Amino acid sequence: VQLVESGGGTVQPGGSLTLSCVASGYAFRFYGMTWVRQAPGMGPERVATINLDGKNAVYTDSVKGRFTISKDNAQNTVYLQMNSLKPEDTALYYCTRGFSRPSDPVLPPTAAQGTQVIVSS
Repeated sequence: VQLVESGGGTVQPGGSLTLSCVASGYAFRFYGMTWVRQAPGMGPERVATINLDGKNAVYTDSVKGRFTISKDNAQNTVYLQMNSLKPEDTALYYCTRGFSRPSDPVLPPTAAQGTQVIVSS
């Protein structure tokens, strides 16, 4: 299983970014996907999760109405469209395999995982 994130960067408050995560090494279409973020000095936080066919998505309260997760099974890619970004969205963002329920553990990123998002004026 390999997951490669991209699309991070530095953006001003109110700006937008779209993150991508390309999956390989397994049958992507049979799994949901989750975006997680970890801010400096904080634990990992589940941001958004989507089921295997992309028809059901769940968001953490702080990003509802601003972030959109989507899944392209033809491209083995999951996206996170982030609008109206705030400084508190600053974090390392990474994707994980599977639809994540609130009771599921959220693991920290490995050294190779993630794309950095910085929201600053």
